[in-house]
Amino acid sequence: MAGRLFIPPLDLARLLPDLCHDAPLITTANLSPRRPVSHIRLEGGTIRLSPVFWGLTPPWLTVLDHAPHCARAESLESRRMFREAFAARRTLVPVGGVYVWKPQPRFKQPYLITRVDRGPMMLAGVWCRYHTSLSEHADSMALITVPVDGLLAPLSDRLPAVIAAEDSAYWLDPQTPLSTAKALLRPSPRELLGAFPVSRRVNDPKNQDPTCAHPTGPMLRWSDQEI
Repeated sequence: MAGRLFIPPLDLARLLPDLCHDAPLITTANLSPRRPVSHIRLEGGTIRLSPVFWGLTPPWLTVLDHAPHCARAESLESRRMFREAFAARRTLVPVGGVYVWKPQPRFKQPYLITRVDRGPMMLAGVWCRYHTSLSEHADSMALITVPVDGLLAPLSDRLPAVIAAEDSAYWLDPQTPLSTAKALLRPSPRELLGAFPVSRRVNDPKNQDPTCAHPTGPMLRWSDQEI
């Protein structure tokens, strides 16, 4: 599951040269759900970066605490909460990494999962238009998670789906067949992602200093035997 995000300054122009910025990228060392975040969507034929509320709030939702911040890829088409958004309003959330926690005998050790080259990760999501009575942000979104296997499985059973830059246009376009879009929701190639331990300061979302994302141990890659 994705409970926290690390979003440093990112070179999005290299990945999406035609990206139009409605607002600057929201950067944060330790972002928790139900906070504003930047997302990328296709609107009027233009790929746009704009702020969004992290927690899906369809028009019929009445309690903000019930706004899901993640959606399982397997249930996108069967659950009312996500079905319409998956069909017509898909999005990408650019991040530098995702925090997860590995249980230890006496505490949970936080890890930061990143690309091994520390480049931007484009996380798959769905978004909707409402609702302003629950949030000051007119748009809201939920990340889409997929099962985890291999090296990262001891850290989490699910992670947000990572969409490759070359697939971003297909993912964002509502004209893309749902079968094609759903095929993009798969575990990342094992050589793409790595993980390293970080300070337990990240446990408190009030801590926003850069040390939250600093490695306290080496990055572990797919060639390592275990975490």
